[in-house]
Amino acid sequence: MLDHFSVAVRDLKASAAFYDTVLAPLGGRRIMEPGPIGYGVDAPDFWVEPAPADSAPAPVHIAFTAPDRAAVRAFHDAAVAAGAEVLHAPKVWPEYHAGYYGAFVRDPDGNNVEAVCHRPE
Repeated sequence: MLDHFSVAVRDLKASAAFYDTVLAPLGGRRIMEPGPIGYGVDAPDFWVEPAPADSAPAPVHIAFTAPDRAAVRAFHDAAVAAGAEVLHAPKVWPEYHAGYYGAFVRDPDGNNVEAVCHRPE
């Protein structure tokens, strides 16, 4: 249903460094810039853009698809290395469904960023 998604950030440079690091294990990379930075695998579907100077962005939850559980763990490890706050280390979340495997961290703006794989090991 979604074609693309954009979040406003206070520090574009810091957020770009964070997303460069954590999206790489998922196959994501910068595809478009300058201005808002577009990330994706083949085309930009996730964007970070500067928030207006007089506003604070409201935190959101963003879940990125991982091709396998190893990529979820690599996302988590990359986020930890980048200094992210870990909300939940990689694990199975049976309350969502039997194959749901995810890790959750905070980005520099307080967003809840997740990598999730829906396939069994």
